[in-house]
Amino acid sequence: MTTVTFHSGSGRIDGFLVEGHSGYAEAGSDIVCAAVSAAVGLTECTINEVLGLGAPVKASEKDARISLKLPNGLSEANEHTCQNLLTGMMVYLQAMGEQYPEYLIVLLDDDDEA
Repeated sequence: MTTVTFHSGSGRIDGFLVEGHSGYAEAGSDIVCAAVSAAVGLTECTINEVLGLGAPVKASEKDARISLKLPNGLSEANEHTCQNLLTGMMVYLQAMGEQYPEYLIVLLDDDDEA
């Protein structure tokens, strides 16, 4: 199963962690894995390559993990754009998780509730 955890605090989504293989199908034929990978890739590319924000990304193919953390102190425009990107990714993956509940789970880790 793939688990996607969005991290939230101070009223903003500040990053995500994707862990595990979905197990839907063999590597190369796994549509759940492909969809998650595409959503992660598009979001990371937009944040770092298009907006040039330098958000740290940690990836381990061996451990099937990738994470991204937004930097603090973004301009209002970049913060708004990043929140829309991350919220859109979360909504998309939640909808996928509803279609494939045994292969994908999406969580929100809200530090404000602690």
